[in-house]
Amino acid sequence: MKWTEANIPDLTGKVIIVTGGNSGLGYESVKAFARKGADVILTSRSVEKGEKSGKKIGHVKGNANVLELDLEDFNSIERFSENFKKKHDRLDVLLNNSGIMTTPYFLTKEGLEGQTGTNHFGHFALTARLMDLIRSTPGSRVVNVSSLAHRAGKMNFDNLLFENSRYSPIRAYARSKLMNLLFTYELQRFFEKNDIDSIAVAAHPGVSYTNLYRHLRRKIWFKLLRFGWKLVSQRKGMGALPQIRASADNNVKGGEFYGPHLGLRGYPVKVKSSRSSYNLEDARRLWNISEEITGVKIQ
Repeated sequence: MKWTEANIPDLTGKVIIVTGGNSGLGYESVKAFARKGADVILTSRSVEKGEKSGKKIGHVKGNANVLELDLEDFNSIERFSENFKKKHDRLDVLLNNSGIMTTPYFLTKEGLEGQTGTNHFGHFALTARLMDLIRSTPGSRVVNVSSLAHRAGKMNFDNLLFENSRYSPIRAYARSKLMNLLFTYELQRFFEKNDIDSIAVAAHPGVSYTNLYRHLRRKIWFKLLRFGWKLVSQRKGMGALPQIRASADNNVKGGEFYGPHLGLRGYPVKVKSSRSSYNLEDARRLWNISEEITGVKIQ
């Protein structure tokens, strides 16, 4: 069966956070959830940009409200979490969608390599700060958005943030996407071990042409391959379907991974991630390091 937006169940009464919901796959996800009646919190580093995106959605059955969140800043994550809790007493879905790809080297506010700091540590800190609501909401779920690039990712705990070697934008991105999966599977084990009525799920969009590729567009090789790239890529609405399904399908189970049925494109189905993503030792070590770096424990 081809799973589409029409398969999303009624979401009335559900509270959903979508990080980076002002553009790309996040925006498509916000639209889909709000149309089905959910109370959606669209997070954006720029409230102005977030509100512009929210207005484009138009009339929907649910709501789409904007809250400021900068995943490169742990203080911003703490403020967002506190503000959210003042207005909500439940959290049905935390969709950790926001991400950056193959950026030039930069440091987050805490001095972490940018891609790793944003794609993994920022979302780890956010999940940890919202865990009390996640735990207290029956049937809640955390959805982390990874990438096919995770297959090229290699964990190196002696050089996790590229402190001791030349920075590679592609290697940093691939590693951060592998970390997303290691975190997802370890979080699912945490839920099971502590008898928490929540699940952790992952998704990837295949190849979906969004602003995520803006840094690659400058590369000569990408310009040469642009036509072919557009042929294999899919529109944003299709690219968002795996994470939408992971967030809303009642048949989804904890520890599953969703992506396009043709690999690079297609309708969302359950898929397998790389052998490295199931490494228990790496997952546990990453969890401990993440708690140390973010200063927040998941409990």
